[in-house]
Amino acid sequence: MGKNLTKRSEDYSKWYNELVIKADMAENSGVRGCMVIKPYGFAIWEKIQAGLDKMFKDTGHQNAYFPLFIPKSYLNKEASHVEGFAKECAVVTHYRLKNAEDGSGLVVDEDAKLEEELIVRPTSETIIWDTYRKWIQSYRDLPLLINQWANVVRWEMRTRLFLRTTEFLWQEGHTAHETEQEAIEEAELILNIYADFAENHMAVPVIKGTKTESERFAGAIETYCIEALMQDGKALQAGTSHFLGQNFAKAFDVKFATREGKQEYVWATSWGVSTRLMGALIMTHSDDNGLVLPPKLAPIQVVIVPIYKGLEQLDAISEKINPLVKELQIKGISVKYDKRDTHKPGFKFNEYELKGVPVRIAIGQRDMENGTYELARRDTLEKQVVQADEVVAKIEFLLEDIQRNIFDKATNYREEHITEVDGYEEFKKVLDQKGGFVSAHWDGTSATEEKVKEETKATIRCIPLDSKNEVGSCMVTGKPSAKRVLFAKAY
Repeated sequence: MGKNLTKRSEDYSKWYNELVIKADMAENSGVRGCMVIKPYGFAIWEKIQAGLDKMFKDTGHQNAYFPLFIPKSYLNKEASHVEGFAKECAVVTHYRLKNAEDGSGLVVDEDAKLEEELIVRPTSETIIWDTYRKWIQSYRDLPLLINQWANVVRWEMRTRLFLRTTEFLWQEGHTAHETEQEAIEEAELILNIYADFAENHMAVPVIKGTKTESERFAGAIETYCIEALMQDGKALQAGTSHFLGQNFAKAFDVKFATREGKQEYVWATSWGVSTRLMGALIMTHSDDNGLVLPPKLAPIQVVIVPIYKGLEQLDAISEKINPLVKELQIKGISVKYDKRDTHKPGFKFNEYELKGVPVRIAIGQRDMENGTYELARRDTLEKQVVQADEVVAKIEFLLEDIQRNIFDKATNYREEHITEVDGYEEFKKVLDQKGGFVSAHWDGTSATEEKVKEETKATIRCIPLDSKNEVGSCMVTGKPSAKRVLFAKAY
């Protein structure tokens, strides 16, 4: 199986697109801007779902499901929210088709016009807060901690598999609280869950921070985010958590009886991550040979490839392998024994390297005689011969070591690509020649932020939560600045 991937150094964007398709993760669909997630790609997404879902439930959240369609009038109720999403909305105006009178095919039945247009959800705050008005009456009903796994539609002109598609999969949490402080703590809790998952499951190091006013979610008082750095020096927003204040509660009249018997508006949050995480996973770890997957998210953690001549040798190898497969499965390790006789071992080696399977085992006649296995790890491509009685312990070690190693590698890359600058010309030079995050002083105005964006295409990715107060001067205007922020070009 020839990979024939474009090298990252030649054309990073082309490498990414080729890899997604050749590794059997996804493909473009017949619907412009939408994708088909293939079984191998969806298996990775299912592992992401399962990991996050457990973390949500462990912190008291429950799953529910809300309608795909939102009445247009609901979006009108929160002014900044509708302004933020208006240009991305898909609108349903009719509910029926009919055959054209001239026999040319199906046409929209003009008599089937909806009384009120329906928006295909770009996000669910409005439909959910209309529902919460019925669910919340008293402080006894709070906190309300709801999440849903769903699809959303945001009309996109320029799309790229996983990173930006018209329809994508995600989870969106929507919570209601008795006090402002509880809601802020919820938003920060979710931010920490996202960061924990990114680093300990995806092996993707992230920086936690807050967005500037112009980059906040439409309708939010504060947007918290995790920002990751891809191998091409561009940033990728990997997750956001929003403190919504009482904006949506007031828009949808969601009040509760307080402990003192007064009527108050509830405090709210919303938060989400999407299939964009798949893009982050690919671009953080993969190489010119294909995917490099963290063992915790790999659909197949170990693949076993027999090398044989004739069915007699295959049967003998299978007799030895079958107990090993069961032992690994009992330990919770996903393993595939590929004994297809339609493909040669070399083809299989290439296939599983391309698909990023963390550990590959090869066993042939000589290994049978010597009581050994050949193990290859995907991250470094190193091979070693291991005695049969040590192979399970070695596999367990390799899976942990690969997870740690790819995280360390990504962390080192990021640290090498965070550059402090004090002047605007130096800023431009670093962006063009080195890339990555650029740490610089900013005067806090949207005018300066917009000027930098227009002239360099870099945006303020976040104001890091752990950044120290450091009085300085804005790199553009020279005005006073209390701390540095992180700029980068981004996906």
